[in-house]
Amino acid sequence: MAEEQVVLRVLQLSDPHLLADPRGRCRGRVALDALQHGWQQALLQLGQPPDLLLISGDLCQDESLGGYVRLRELLEAWAVPAALLPGNHDHPGLLRAALGRQAWIAPALLPLGGWHLLLLSSHRPGSVAGWLDAPQRAWVQRQLLVSSAPLLVALHHPPVPIGSPELDRIALQEPEPLLQHLRTSVQVRGVVFGHVHQHWHGQTPRVGGLPLQLWACPSTLAAFSAVQPCPLGQPDWPGGRLLELGSDGALTTRLLRWPPVGSA
Repeated sequence: MAEEQVVLRVLQLSDPHLLADPRGRCRGRVALDALQHGWQQALLQLGQPPDLLLISGDLCQDESLGGYVRLRELLEAWAVPAALLPGNHDHPGLLRAALGRQAWIAPALLPLGGWHLLLLSSHRPGSVAGWLDAPQRAWVQRQLLVSSAPLLVALHHPPVPIGSPELDRIALQEPEPLLQHLRTSVQVRGVVFGHVHQHWHGQTPRVGGLPLQLWACPSTLAAFSAVQPCPLGQPDWPGGRLLELGSDGALTTRLLRWPPVGSA
């Protein structure tokens, strides 16, 4: 009898830009309300809570302890396992102090069923662009060498150009060492990231196999000008991404969109 296929569901949300003030606004919207609304809308579309919530960076616009406390309160209420990535609008030390007991925080290797989720920190103090230092790149290489499980890689900054001159200037800097490791690993099934506040899907060639797939996640707060057409026809709406990890090693994704909070 064939083994029953098991699918783990990871909900990726990104770039909530929370503030210490729960009524604080970023890009004209109350950031906390937008994230709560996004979670509720995603649950309506999924039908049930995900196996893991991944929030891929720019968690706290003002890089305050209060902002991370707001996020901790949400995660406690939602009661789902969570993984968090620091972005350029983050303070990794305060993030870990406030949420180190509530969530996995990058850099980390997270076992998830028969999969591994490789969480990378592309935060660089004082820079909007991303960076992986030599120790983290060496750590990534070691994880790729020893892992026998299929891998999903997550970071905040895009490791490849997405076709926006403005955003490509503030993407991951000097990404080739990381890409070289990812392209040569047969276990890596895909790479997901945030930062660009939009849907995007691309690929990069890899050695001896199918191209490596890459996906960007919309922001729960506000959208940037889209480089690619939105598959759902709503490029200006907030959104997220569902990642389905099959026990056979297959990775599929589904884009999620919802009207902004307070819209009719």
